[in-house]
Amino acid sequence: MPQTAKNENIEKGNMQKQPSENVKNTEKKQKRNYPFFAIENPIEENRIPVFIKTMEAVLKDDKYRLLLDLYLNTCASCNSCADQCHLYQTTHEEKDLPAYRSNMLRAVYRKYFTTSGKLLGGFVGAKALKEDDIDNMIESFYRCTMCRRCAVECPMGVDNALITRIGRCVIGELNLAPKNFTVSSYQQLYGVGNTSSIPKEAFIDTLDFLQDEIKDMTGHSVEFPRDKVGAEYLFIAPVSDYIMEADTLMGTAMTLQAAGADWTIGTGYYDAINYGLFYSDTVTADALNKLLAEAYRLKVKKILIGECGHATKTAKLFVDVFGKHQFPIQNVMEYTAEAIKKGRVKLNPEVNQETVTYHDPCNLGRGLGIYEPPRNIVKAAVKHFVELQPNREKNYCCGGGGGSVTVPDMYNFRMNLAGIKKVEQIKASGAKYLAAPCANCKKQLKELVEYHKLPVTVVGVHDLLIRALLM
Repeated sequence: MPQTAKNENIEKGNMQKQPSENVKNTEKKQKRNYPFFAIENPIEENRIPVFIKTMEAVLKDDKYRLLLDLYLNTCASCNSCADQCHLYQTTHEEKDLPAYRSNMLRAVYRKYFTTSGKLLGGFVGAKALKEDDIDNMIESFYRCTMCRRCAVECPMGVDNALITRIGRCVIGELNLAPKNFTVSSYQQLYGVGNTSSIPKEAFIDTLDFLQDEIKDMTGHSVEFPRDKVGAEYLFIAPVSDYIMEADTLMGTAMTLQAAGADWTIGTGYYDAINYGLFYSDTVTADALNKLLAEAYRLKVKKILIGECGHATKTAKLFVDVFGKHQFPIQNVMEYTAEAIKKGRVKLNPEVNQETVTYHDPCNLGRGLGIYEPPRNIVKAAVKHFVELQPNREKNYCCGGGGGSVTVPDMYNFRMNLAGIKKVEQIKASGAKYLAAPCANCKKQLKELVEYHKLPVTVVGVHDLLIRALLM
C-alpha cells in the first residue's frame, strides 16, 4: 500500500494517516463498540470516503495493482479454501470462509472500480459500501491469521491472505488497527526504539547476563559482541526474545562462536519485530529502514535475523521495495544448517534423547519456503525426530498468526478456536518437545500447551543446541 502517512502528523498510538479536513471527524456524534479488540483513537464518522479513497490509492500502486486486479476479479466459488482453513474447520461458520472474507473487499472493488459493477451492481457481485460493512470487516480481517494455507489448494491461485492484508491496511487508514499494534509501533519508531520499550542500558545488561548464564551452564566463555564495526554479520532478533527466549539466544550465540562467525549485535537498534507486516506499509517501511540504518552504521556486510518468522519474512521480502540500503538477509537457521553441513558446527545428538517434533511457522514455510534448514538442525541435534501431520506447506498455523498473538483481547479466540487444529496435531505426534522457530509461534504454542494441559515443552531450534554443541 502507498506510504500515505506523514511522520509529523503521527500522534502516540495512532500510526495511520490523519484524514483530510473534509472527512475528519472533529465532533464524534456516535460512539461505536469494537468488541473484538481495543482500538486507539478510531475515526467514528464519515469513514466511507476515507475507505474508498485509500482503496483507490492501493489499486494505483504498482506493488499491488496487477495482483489485486487478478485476485479480486477471480474466484471459482468452489470453497476449496474451506477445507484448508484451520479456523473454518473448527467453527464451520460462514464468516470464517476465506472466500467469504475476500468477497467483502471484492464487492467494494467491483462497485467502485469496475465498469460492470457500476452498471450492473449486485448482478456481478458489486455492493455499495455501508458503515456496517466496515464494522464487519474489522473482525473478519483480524480473525484470519493470514497463514496462506488456503492459497496452496486454490485452483485459481487466489491469495486470500494478501487480500486480507490489504483490507487491514485500508481499514488501518481509519485508525481501526489493534491498539497493541499502533502503540507498540509508535514506541519502536518514535519512542524508546523497540516494541517492548526496553532501554539501551537494560538491553546491554541482558547481554552481560546471558554471557554469565552460558558460563554457569556450560563452563564455556561465549561472547555477545556488540557494536563491532565492519563485522560480516549484524545479528538482530525480536527484542521480546531477550525477555522470553533466553535459551534460544544463548544457543544461537554458542553456535555462531563454534562456527567461527564474525558477527555483532547493534545497540543503536536491536528489535527485528515489524508489526507493519500485519497492518501498515508505512510502519513496515519505517521499521525496516531503522534496521537497515543500523547495519549501515556498523558497516556490516550481511544481516542475520533471529529465528523469528515474521521478522525474517518482512526483511527479506521488503528490502528491495522499501529499503534505503541494500544488504543480503539470511535467517540464522539457514546459517546454522549450512555450518553443520560443512562441518564447522559439530553436534552430539545422544544428549537429547526425548522425541522432538517441529512446527513450520507460516511466514518461514509458506511465506519463504524455509522448510529443510530447521529440520536438518533438529535432526542433527536430537536422537528421535517425528513429523507433525500434515507438515511443510500443509502444516497448520499455530493459531496466533497475523499478529493476533500480540493482542490480549484475542486470547480466548486463539485458545478455543484458532489454535484447536494445532492442539490436535501436537497430541497426535506423541512428541515431548516441540521446536518452533518463531517468536509469535512460540508464545502462542506455549499458551496453548498450558491452556490445554499438553505434556509437551515448547522450545526454539537453537535451544536444542546448547547441550548438543561440541564447542
